[in-house]
Amino acid sequence: MFKKKKDQTYQSYWSISWNIFKKNKVAMVCLFIVILLCLIALFAPLIAPYDPNKQVLTDRLMKPCGQHWFGTDDLGRDIFSRIIYGCRVSLSVGIISQIIATVIGYTMGVCAGYFGGKVDSVISFLIQVFSSFPFLLFAMAIMFVLGPGLINLYLALGLLGWASTARLIRGDVMRLKKMEYIDACKVSGGNSFRIIMKHLLPNCLSTLIVTVTLGIPNAIMSEASLSFLGLGVKAPMASWGSMISFSQPYIRSATYYSVIPGLAIIITVLAFNMLGDGLRDALDPKLRS
Repeated sequence: MFKKKKDQTYQSYWSISWNIFKKNKVAMVCLFIVILLCLIALFAPLIAPYDPNKQVLTDRLMKPCGQHWFGTDDLGRDIFSRIIYGCRVSLSVGIISQIIATVIGYTMGVCAGYFGGKVDSVISFLIQVFSSFPFLLFAMAIMFVLGPGLINLYLALGLLGWASTARLIRGDVMRLKKMEYIDACKVSGGNSFRIIMKHLLPNCLSTLIVTVTLGIPNAIMSEASLSFLGLGVKAPMASWGSMISFSQPYIRSATYYSVIPGLAIIITVLAFNMLGDGLRDALDPKLRS
């Protein structure tokens, strides 16, 4: 009876949150943009009209036209095709690195909040250490050691981005572990793993969703910055950051070359940020009013 009532309350919470989210028109538009970006990244080979790495030197620095909608770069590669494949790189880095950061952040945060004592002290110290370093400089140092590459980007940004998630989860767990149903689970013989996965995780899910949504644009910006500096993906792989970097000598003669990937970064980051704000407003009971 108690479990059934708890499940009904949990379902009503998500139903109310979805109804509130639907009323936020800006967040709904951003959700549509994010879904569209994901579809573009998923079906990039079908959408791109040209091979993004094919060089046609006779067509170098062509202005936008019917043949090349966004023009061509200094090596004659189609910018529209490279923007589409760059979307795949940016979203994959943002999503995968945040999955890594969320798994580490939840594990560290729930251990600190649930067990307390020395475990909490050690993990809190690690959170402070990782939060004190400038994120981009730390990422640059790691990428300099590991070398450019997509896998290294996943690892570097994922291993550095867990601290904020751990801090939020720690606070949630410290509040939740004082609830009566947690005490009832302990009395009935539930072990710590069962309590953490079955009772604490569902109640931390809203926090995790918001942190992931807001963390993805930060990871995308970090990837673009690292690629701009030559520490991101390896050439000739398309990346919005590297496209802006290569366009610097032609910023006057071929302005479109740098503006178009810059607009792609702005649209993607704004869409994820506003979507995250909408989810936070809908999922946080304190902000619903």
